[in-house]
Amino acid sequence: MSRLRRHRERGGISLDEIAAVTRIKPELLEAFERNDLSDWPRGLYARAWVRAYASMAGLDPIDTVDEFCRLFPHGDRRAGATLQQMAAVVAHPSGYRDEFTHGPDRRRTAAPRVNVLPAPSWPGLIARSAQVLWWRMVIALRTPAAQRLKRSPRASS
Repeated sequence: MSRLRRHRERGGISLDEIAAVTRIKPELLEAFERNDLSDWPRGLYARAWVRAYASMAGLDPIDTVDEFCRLFPHGDRRAGATLQQMAAVVAHPSGYRDEFTHGPDRRRTAAPRVNVLPAPSWPGLIARSAQVLWWRMVIALRTPAAQRLKRSPRASS
């Protein structure tokens, strides 16, 4: 049983739940947990599936995809023995990560997330709020009820 499966089961999530959300067949997810990627797609689709699985299982998707990319070659289906050897490394709970995988040529990372909306500045926020209040007052004073209050004798005294 792999580390991924143990983590998923600790979270109380079934393969059927992950399959329903990700639309990946439960058999393929089970094979992934056994480190059998013979029927899995290659390249972008494989990384997308790993990201989806990690998100549903409660793992960090970026770290999981990075680890997957370092440990499994994507293009060559003939690399079966290499895949099995690397799968044994993934399933082993040792500290291989610091010694084996960290290096400039083995690191693939996703682009950093960018905050699209800038934080509002206080002067701009206050000016916008004042504008909104001003227009609400103008609209409120133009209502028929406000016009009647202007014309009533009590309003003039």
